[in-house]
Amino acid sequence: MLIKNFFGHLKTVLHHRHLVMWHCFRAGILKRGLLHDLSKFSPTEFIPGVLYFQGNRSPNEKEREIEGYSKAWIHHKGRNRHHFEYWTDYNPKTRRIEPVPMPDDYIVEMFCDRLSASKTYNKEKYNDSCPLEYFTRGKTHRFIEKNTARKIEFLLRMLADKGEDYTFRYIRKHITRK
Repeated sequence: MLIKNFFGHLKTVLHHRHLVMWHCFRAGILKRGLLHDLSKFSPTEFIPGVLYFQGNRSPNEKEREIEGYSKAWIHHKGRNRHHFEYWTDYNPKTRRIEPVPMPDDYIVEMFCDRLSASKTYNKEKYNDSCPLEYFTRGKTHRFIEKNTARKIEFLLRMLADKGEDYTFRYIRKHITRK
């Protein structure tokens, strides 16, 4: 079982990284595509990925169900700036941890990541509304800065309504061209 999980997880991670890379290249953020999710190959993330591998969703979800939290996810979000969870900081005025704005290149990488994860886990059931549906399901309990949320949702809605080609043209023309 462990050998099967090892190769299943490795195949999933490589497939996802390949898709994100391709999408980042299409979006005009080549460096982000090349560097995307390299931490998934660290022992802290890869070993739980094998142990909790299922093939149809993130192993972090299963680790969270069993352990009460995901050590792999805590490690991952702290090293990968395309996750909105990375973008929190202490506000000295409110004396609370609060979300802060994400730079646009990381928002675009987050878009590419969500698109690729939807394709990876939904397989033949994927359609261009899947990433938006996933985002919308978590909307009520997400801890994300309001303009960052607005921007990613705008791109996901555009994808759902107008498709990949149109959305990547928009990204290249209006976001990554700067």
